[in-house]
Amino acid sequence: MTSLTVRPDLAGLTPYGAPQLDVPVLLNVNENPHAPSEQVVRDITDAVAEAARGLNRYPDREFLPLRTDLAEYLHVESGATGLRAENIWAANGSNEVMLHVLQAFGGPGRTALSFAPTYSMYPEYARDTMTGWVTGRREEDFTLDPEHAVAQLREHRPAVVLLASPNNPTGTALPLDTVEAIAVAARTTGPEGADGTPTASVVVVDEAYAEFRRAGTPSALSILDRHPHLAVARTMSKAFGLAGARVGYLAAAAELVDVLRVVRLPYHLSAVTQAVARAALRHRGELMAQVAELRAERDRCVAWLREQGFTVADSDANFVLFGPVEDREQVFRDLLDRGVLIRVVGPPGWLRVSIGTAAEMAAFRAALQEVLGK
Repeated sequence: MTSLTVRPDLAGLTPYGAPQLDVPVLLNVNENPHAPSEQVVRDITDAVAEAARGLNRYPDREFLPLRTDLAEYLHVESGATGLRAENIWAANGSNEVMLHVLQAFGGPGRTALSFAPTYSMYPEYARDTMTGWVTGRREEDFTLDPEHAVAQLREHRPAVVLLASPNNPTGTALPLDTVEAIAVAARTTGPEGADGTPTASVVVVDEAYAEFRRAGTPSALSILDRHPHLAVARTMSKAFGLAGARVGYLAAAAELVDVLRVVRLPYHLSAVTQAVARAALRHRGELMAQVAELRAERDRCVAWLREQGFTVADSDANFVLFGPVEDREQVFRDLLDRGVLIRVVGPPGWLRVSIGTAAEMAAFRAALQEVLGK
């Protein structure tokens, strides 16, 4: 049999992915449970039909109209000022955006830093770009001590720092003071330059779940103009309910965005994807109206789980991490037997449930009570 010359660090690995199962209640991958309305579907369909008339040509590889729309949305949603098309980058989900960051600023001999527990794809971005991977720690309540974070930057001199806020799988948002302290320290903690002078670590605040944050929780977009090495990543998969469209984006200084343009594949964002995203942005008011409902359902879930005796992480996302349970794999299987799919993720003994509709959350509560014999 012919052997393949697989990279040694990839040999024997299995692809990333949460279970995709056909069960009545899907609460495992933080999707928005609300499908687009018929009006939104019609407008997306019309936009795609128009794009289809030109599919014999390559798409607009700079997609400036979409980047302009996204900059306008961030101004409305988070009060971000001064953003223009050249400050925005987009790709096939925020996963590809983050991969672009590691392709552009990571690589052999360089390091990416984050703080565990956090998003399980981050080390895979590092692996795929042959970037070293190191993690600092979060506190027992999943907050991040800024002094510890800064010490880690100074020790490891990372090329890239990945900060999820709200953090996945914990739901924990970072205080703006913490992000600011890390961004200030990062001005001189990057890899040593060719002339021996210090460079900046690129700090990426991953705000995939930002629209679900509680009142009074600011976005890192508010300090973007003070830090040219800071980037804020977002997605349309969650709050917009467009997980199937695969649209993620990032806001940063134009100089940082220009480097991402160097590493992208040609025409990486299809004409159809651009059309879907722009049509959805025209309906942002309607789509965002569902966010308040999901926030309220999340807060009810947190309160109920605490009433059952669980420790529950404060959440600014559309999911809740709870525990501990003695055998989380068994609880997962028992819930699945009852038609409820959640996620085994996070520290040992913890489980994560995505926030669904009121009916889906009622089914989750009933199933969990039955599993626990309550």
